[in-house]
Amino acid sequence: MVAQRVHEVEISGIRKMFEAAPPGAVNLGLGEPDFEPPAEVLRALGQAVLHGMNHYGPSAGLPALRDRVAERYADRAPATTRENVIITSGGSEGLMTAALTLYDPGDEVLVPNPGFVLYGPHARLCGATPVPYALSERRGFLPDLAQLETLVTERTRALVVNSPSNPTGGLIPRPLVDRLLEFAESRNLTVISDEVYEEMVYEGKFASFWRGGDRVVVVHSFSKMFAMTGWRLGFLVAPRALAADLNKIHYHMMACPSTPAQAAVLVGLAEASDAPARMMREFRARRRLIVQALNAIPGMHCVPPAGAFYAFPGFDWEATASEVALALLGRGLISTPGDAFGSLGARHLRLSFAASRPDLKRGLAILAAYGAEMASR
Repeated sequence: MVAQRVHEVEISGIRKMFEAAPPGAVNLGLGEPDFEPPAEVLRALGQAVLHGMNHYGPSAGLPALRDRVAERYADRAPATTRENVIITSGGSEGLMTAALTLYDPGDEVLVPNPGFVLYGPHARLCGATPVPYALSERRGFLPDLAQLETLVTERTRALVVNSPSNPTGGLIPRPLVDRLLEFAESRNLTVISDEVYEEMVYEGKFASFWRGGDRVVVVHSFSKMFAMTGWRLGFLVAPRALAADLNKIHYHMMACPSTPAQAAVLVGLAEASDAPARMMREFRARRRLIVQALNAIPGMHCVPPAGAFYAFPGFDWEATASEVALALLGRGLISTPGDAFGSLGARHLRLSFAASRPDLKRGLAILAAYGAEMASR
């Protein structure tokens, strides 16, 4: 017999589509840049392995890397130091560590709808209840403070935010960030801010939730920054006392992050800091390509994403998101049904443009043919 918590969650819709795909399918379903890590990072990894950095390190991460991460946040909160930083096994482990540290059974957690597939399940695994708040298309996929006020109860413990957003590409502007922080402070809520797409902004300017206060945990990752999703390395930034508690849970999950990978990332932050900008030049071109193509398909419309590398087009065909995604899968295109991210994604698909332009064109041609058939019914 397995524990009851196993029945509280399912494999994500993203993984279901990926694992059911036929050979040779065009993959616009996974959020994984089709770049390799910078050469400086690859060389540094090899040097670290060859020169003995193959053993346990500190649970919270190498001090030099924690210092370097803290320096990145000095313009947001000058007092940020390594004591605020924990190196994690990617953003996913960081999110789970935050959930296990902050949520008790019976708590309620405000999560975005549509939002990344881990937020709700992590709450449920802790015995808490995820309470969705709407990111409506008509509002540019931004949180509505008036609605948030109606959802708070005496059991509400935390507010999860994600900017730029996966799956919508929405970007929370600084004035709204300020108001959300004030809201959380007034309601005694901890903000868990998923900022893994910070470097990937096309319209507007990124605004972090980290200000050095007592009620914010930032979750970040090197996966997208350096195109190293398989390396599983990220970090948390949190108030010092809370960071110590986060580190307790982090230790019991993984003991310590990869030592050679940390050494390589440290070199990357010093010598390859322009890597995200190089990727962004290509992502901008792909964004234009996919948005134009989607808006030309009968029955589809797409709000240009302000950040990240996902398009979240809506459709008005007589089918569910899962039915559309399965039909496309049968034709050789991997997409993600929007309802994998919440009920408000029911008439949407998520398409990643972190794929090559030839793959994007092939995938969009499959989608266009399907759209033409649906429109002629």
